[in-house]
Amino acid sequence: MGVQIAPSLLSADFAWLAGEAAAVADTADWLHVDIMDNHFVPNLTIGLPVVESLLEHTRLPLDCHLMIEDPDRWAIGYAEAGAKNVTFHVEAASAPIRTARAIKSAGARAGLGLKPATPVEPYGDLLAEFDMVLVMTVEPGFGGQRFLDAVVPKIRTARELIDRNGAEIWLQVDGGVTEQTIERCAEAGADVFVCGSAVYDADNPGRAVDALRSRAEKAVRTARS
Repeated sequence: MGVQIAPSLLSADFAWLAGEAAAVADTADWLHVDIMDNHFVPNLTIGLPVVESLLEHTRLPLDCHLMIEDPDRWAIGYAEAGAKNVTFHVEAASAPIRTARAIKSAGARAGLGLKPATPVEPYGDLLAEFDMVLVMTVEPGFGGQRFLDAVVPKIRTARELIDRNGAEIWLQVDGGVTEQTIERCAEAGADVFVCGSAVYDADNPGRAVDALRSRAEKAVRTARS
């Protein structure tokens, strides 16, 4: 699998989400949607009704990142609505395997999210149940934060665990991913990159996606050479 770029609507204009989605429709692979409940993280964004509406106005597949309490109850609704990937946090889940299987049964990919301080090693045996692992590279809750360099070794560890597992599991990074940091993430083994302000603060979001992809692909080639 090659590099995939998922612009985050958290940095977009919430009053014009359809237009912001259209701005990256020709260059992005996914549209990343952050669902926050002001409990699991100290911020409140959007929920299922907005996702359902957005699905009617974009051809990009939606990557829904649930930063909410009780994802075991709510995650399946996003898959049933038509999101193509639903990621929930292991720190909030009581039954991660059951929830992952429910998401996949509803037709979506299932992602396992980890906060920066949450080690990935204890969940190595669970990875086969998931299609993607999300390593947060900032504390979840707000966009525009500075990338946490201390998380780079965890990205490498996650890649090693994934490769050892033998399944095709994507490794996503989210938080502070810019033209200045994306290469480090790619070299460490990430292949799916959530980029918020680096895309939506640019004069041309579509071209920003292309530039980010180019840097990540270059880093992957260098790491493999």
